[in-house]
Amino acid sequence: MATLIRSKISNKLSNAATSVSNKSQAKVSGMFARMGFQAATDEEALGFAACDDLDYDHRQGLQMDILKNDEVGGEGGGEFPGDDTVEGDSHYQRDGTGPPPSSSKDGGICDELAAQDKPKITAWEAGWNVTNAIQGMFVLGLPYAILHGGYLGLFLIIFAAVVCCYTGKILIACLYEENEDGELVRVRDSYVDIANACCAPRFPSLGGYVVNVAQIIELVMTCILYVVVSGNLMYNSFPSLPVSQKSWAIIATAALLPCAFLKSLKAVSKFSLLCTLAHFVINILVIAYCLSRARDWAWDKVKFYIDVKKFPISIGIIVFSYTSQIFLPSLEGNMQKPSEFHCMMNWTHIAACILKGLFALVAYLTWADATKEVITDNLPSTIRAVVNLFLVAKALLSYPLPFFAAVEVLEKSLFQDGARAYFPDCYGGDGRLKSWGLSLRCGLVVFTLLMAIYVPHFALLMGLTGSLTGAGLCFLLPSLFHLKLMWRKMLWHHVFFDVAIFVIGGICSISGFIHSMEGLIEAYKYNIED
Repeated sequence: MATLIRSKISNKLSNAATSVSNKSQAKVSGMFARMGFQAATDEEALGFAACDDLDYDHRQGLQMDILKNDEVGGEGGGEFPGDDTVEGDSHYQRDGTGPPPSSSKDGGICDELAAQDKPKITAWEAGWNVTNAIQGMFVLGLPYAILHGGYLGLFLIIFAAVVCCYTGKILIACLYEENEDGELVRVRDSYVDIANACCAPRFPSLGGYVVNVAQIIELVMTCILYVVVSGNLMYNSFPSLPVSQKSWAIIATAALLPCAFLKSLKAVSKFSLLCTLAHFVINILVIAYCLSRARDWAWDKVKFYIDVKKFPISIGIIVFSYTSQIFLPSLEGNMQKPSEFHCMMNWTHIAACILKGLFALVAYLTWADATKEVITDNLPSTIRAVVNLFLVAKALLSYPLPFFAAVEVLEKSLFQDGARAYFPDCYGGDGRLKSWGLSLRCGLVVFTLLMAIYVPHFALLMGLTGSLTGAGLCFLLPSLFHLKLMWRKMLWHHVFFDVAIFVIGGICSISGFIHSMEGLIEAYKYNIED
């Protein structure tokens, strides 16, 4: 018994000494790195060790794992209280089934145990989530993109699918680093973590702020688009009623006010499957109607020329319809087999490319130059009302998802960031939302309404959002982060792809943003209604 106790004490002291040694070595390495000397290791992507807690956790986790193995092999595992706190850094030794990293270095064991009980999703379920994101109701604006782009618009639908699939994969690659044994371990958990790692050590939080702002803009703009499309569809479904599009938008927003009381998405998640199935049925109905008029298709209207002024808007529309990078890190982290992520991305984007291309082409061939911003507005009045009512229901049921995500990002960054929070916590000690916190949520709902009332242009808003945040989150930032973190290990063609995507994405983003703003100014100036 005495021998066992001495051995345990010796192991603990060895662990503490190694920790101090590693930390001192990290500080020295960081000092030399700032003086311009490059370390001869492959861990440069983690930033300077002295300023990057992630690097220290990774090294410490490996050492703890070695000590645990020694204990199990030499002492039979030990039975002293508190031994399970030295369970090895399991979240850095993930093989796809372990829990995600804890947000706290000191008290993360409970979080890890809770995460172990969290159910994982299969590749099919992950693919269904991605499909919901890139096959949503915003495909209704794709025929309008063909109107101004012709065959080049069809090519862009394919090109955007290939690029978004690729950038999704490299974004996930940025979550991993190789350990001393050459094994890939997950050292980051989110888009924000990747951004912060790229900006460390000089500006360790700058990247996270940029990504958070882009996410909030995209999520809020998505909410605005749902209100705009709801008002647009209702107005065109019942044109004989003395109700304007703005009035319909107000009515729709009144139905959305309960979203301010949401604490979780359990209340609305049950409708997601029904909502998505309804959308597929609507797409089939639209395509069936178009096929019934196949003999009148205007093939001669589809040309290779582009409308120089409006085509950049179409680029933003197409890019926005493929945005899913925001939640890919979380999705991959919750998969039972993360190794199947690449395969899942391939078949979801291939399917999206085929379905979007066929839908856009068939719809444009049917109505040609009369194609409207929301394609269901072209349907005959006999079936338009039924189809539009289903679409309005889908839009209203889809609104809580981006709204809740935007609220969560705002609350975590402004109200729940510990000592770094800018404002006091909007939740009380009992977990209930404070009255002023509820008022802020209601204010966000009202803000989406005001934007929808004063800028009721679905295609222009969609193009603006796609050019501003869609291109940034899907094209620019993933390629830039990949170059920054994986530069030493990249092959020349990967470097070429990333640089090409960054350049092309930057050009498309700037031109699309400028022309979308010009279109909105023109529409506002001449009081053009959708």
